[in-house]
Amino acid sequence: MDYAANLAMTLPEVILGAGAVVLMLVSAWGGSASTRAVSWTAVAVLAGACLALLGPASYGGAAFDGLYRADAFAAFAKVLIFVAAAVSIVIAPDFFQRTHGDDLRPEYPVLILLSAAGMGLMVSASDMLTLYVGLELQSLAAYVLASFMRRDTRSAEAGLKYFVLGALASGILLYGISLVYGFSGTTLFTGIAAAYAGPQSLGLLFGLVFVFAGIAFKIAAVPFHMWTPDVYEGSPTPVTAFFASAPKVAAMGLAVRVAVEAMGPATDQWRQIVIFAALASILLGAVAAIGQTNIKRLLAYSSINNVGFALVGLAAGTPEGVSGVLIYMTIYIAMTLGSFLIVLQMRDDEGQPVESIAALSGMSRTRPGLAAALAIFMFSLAGIPPLFGFYAKFAVFDAAVRAGLFPLAVIGIAASTIGAYYYLRVVKTMYFDEPAPAFPKGNNPVEGGLIVLTAAFVSPLGYLAIPLLGGWTMAAARALFPAI
Repeated sequence: MDYAANLAMTLPEVILGAGAVVLMLVSAWGGSASTRAVSWTAVAVLAGACLALLGPASYGGAAFDGLYRADAFAAFAKVLIFVAAAVSIVIAPDFFQRTHGDDLRPEYPVLILLSAAGMGLMVSASDMLTLYVGLELQSLAAYVLASFMRRDTRSAEAGLKYFVLGALASGILLYGISLVYGFSGTTLFTGIAAAYAGPQSLGLLFGLVFVFAGIAFKIAAVPFHMWTPDVYEGSPTPVTAFFASAPKVAAMGLAVRVAVEAMGPATDQWRQIVIFAALASILLGAVAAIGQTNIKRLLAYSSINNVGFALVGLAAGTPEGVSGVLIYMTIYIAMTLGSFLIVLQMRDDEGQPVESIAALSGMSRTRPGLAAALAIFMFSLAGIPPLFGFYAKFAVFDAAVRAGLFPLAVIGIAASTIGAYYYLRVVKTMYFDEPAPAFPKGNNPVEGGLIVLTAAFVSPLGYLAIPLLGGWTMAAARALFPAI
């Protein structure tokens, strides 16, 4: 295969990388005055990367001698990543202007683009080195984003914690990669799969454990979740919305590809790790969220809880399970972005953010539309029918039952009732408590339109998308199981 064909397969990442470099130069020359222009251009770059996925080269298979894979699975994950990244850019300018005058700098959308390029590499990686390069590109941009508000001590603390713990997780992952390479003799996923299909090796088993431990940090699965509440609370709200959406999809896609393509023959070994992480994340995310008084910390534990449910689909280890994971992440992104869009509306008369759950008291009487939207997101996150969040949980539990993991499905369903408590507590606060001071009405039609769009998607109207969503996710899942 010639070099041009290889570049055509990596066109989304090429567009993002070139766009980030050009916009970085524009930022250097234009300064803060170019922020909005750079932001909207970055959104256009992400749209261009999405359009690049429509070409046949995006399904062309292996590129660069097996280091990169362009297939339906990667294309589906990239669409979710790029859409979430674009939303995170669009909602940032007004937040920073209200909170810190004019604290948003044009580097913000550039960092988002670089992070999106890294995430694209993560979901297309078919070699351990490509995996690590993509993950570190995404992580380095994320560390800066977490501490983007330089004059805010909470933001600086969040960035430092994220960096220190992220460096530790990267070391764990790199150690696992070195073990896998040492005992398999290759970093290519195809070669690693052949090694796992051969005689059992203790070194390969330890490598598997360390690799999954490093990936678990990136998806904030228990017991590697400790950074999530502090980073989510301390980071600027648009950054938190970004962390809770796009990187989650990328890390989950990476976990699925590594589990199925690189370590598919060792399914019985990694399934034990995934089942433990799934149940522990579901339980801890539900129980730890009960006592939270900060809405962003509550959503942090909600993200841990939802990662657990997504891992139930991965534990199945089947095309139906992978399809369930993709369906879950699609609906989860809509629910999460919608929830954080509501959080952005929580501010006092001076425009400063308000993050207390108590501030939502009686919002059904002061801001009925906003309260109705948040109620939809909370009920959907809890998986209460007929909202679309119920179908997300049904998809992963159905895959688990079909794979013979009936006890896992039963425990997961029972544990989901615990998580419903704190979601319902938010709804109770809005509809039955005495009204707190009303939030001033926003004048940003883009944020309002996004709230309506996401609320409509996770409402019962979302079920109309099941034929399209189900077919697309199953086609993406089967790309990882060519023999089926």
